Amino acid sequence: MIPENLILAPYACKSNESRGRVHQEPPSKARTEFQRDHDRIIHSAAFRRLEYKTQVFVNHEGDLFRTRLTHSLEVAQISRSIASRLSLNTDLAEAIALAHDLGHTPFGHAGQDALNECMKDFGGFEHNLQSLRIIDRLEEQYPRFNGLNLTWEAREGVLKHCKLETAKTLGDIGKRFLLGQQPSLEAQLVNIADAIAYSTHDIDDGLRQQILHNDGLMDEVPIWKHYFEQAYKEYSRIPLRRLQKETVRRVIGKMVDDLYEESTKNINLANPQSPNEVRALSKPLISFSPEIQEQMRILKDYLMKNLYKDYQVQREVLKNTNTVKKLFEVFTKNPILLPPRYQDQIEIEGKERTVADYIAGMTDRFALREYERIFDPVHGTA
Repeated sequence: MIPENLILAPYACKSNESRGRVHQEPPSKARTEFQRDHDRIIHSAAFRRLEYKTQVFVNHEGDLFRTRLTHSLEVAQISRSIASRLSLNTDLAEAIALAHDLGHTPFGHAGQDALNECMKDFGGFEHNLQSLRIIDRLEEQYPRFNGLNLTWEAREGVLKHCKLETAKTLGDIGKRFLLGQQPSLEAQLVNIADAIAYSTHDIDDGLRQQILHNDGLMDEVPIWKHYFEQAYKEYSRIPLRRLQKETVRRVIGKMVDDLYEESTKNINLANPQSPNEVRALSKPLISFSPEIQEQMRILKDYLMKNLYKDYQVQREVLKNTNTVKKLFEVFTKNPILLPPRYQDQIEIEGKERTVADYIAGMTDRFALREYERIFDPVHGTA
């Protein structure tokens, strides 16, 4: 392997400078520490479950819609591409991207909101904290420790948001929230790559489902209008659906280029000479230009009004919210219905947190099957 110090910028995270793992392990002969993080995430049960967890459209509505798994892969691709251009650590950026949604519930944000409401008197529920909980405690892959035992830098990147009261309980990993500091540039990059991926690909899925329409995008989203007209000028004879896909590709390309150019300006101006100097700054260095920030705001507002609040999507939200709440209620009232592993966990974690862990780990289809087993007297089976 080429030493990272020879190929990475001084402000990039290096494996040999990592703050290490909670449980010490001998180094790998063939992989860097961040490559090991990447591989552990790929092989985890929580990562596999993302295949059947909702992004916007429930998985059984169609095989071509994005899931949490495909979304995570798309975020990883965008993150790795930009990290390479900025001479950041591509392995760390990709590892953070692949792990960033591990804690998501079934049924997307509807499931998270429902579970948070159920847990309001027991510490609440937030998917970033749940992702950290999975990689620190809940995965059971190794004989010597619980969790995946990822590096401090990967764990830092997964924890995008955190309330101050919660940060006080997390030790060193929560300190930056108390001090008003920043995460690594790799973590900052993944945070924005996530927004690029879900904003553009939710358009694609919304168009496929015919909830969004090209005329509406042309009227209300300037960046879409610009690149659709550009694509149409070059390829006027191809079908509309292929023009839309080409437009999505060009919008992503513009956002990626803008993020690289603006971040490069910010980095050159601040001139950090180490990851710790990056962390000590009061503002992030990875950012869009003001122009693209405004375009992203317009795009997100359009999606909120026309996709996420659409009556068809909201019907699914209501149904899935009720599913999560009913499951939480029945398992907390009757913990004997939980699998033995989770019954054993109650003494350590408490009943409500254990039930939240169980439900959060479900895929969409498993949650629906559990609901049917418990509440459907005709079709439910043990």
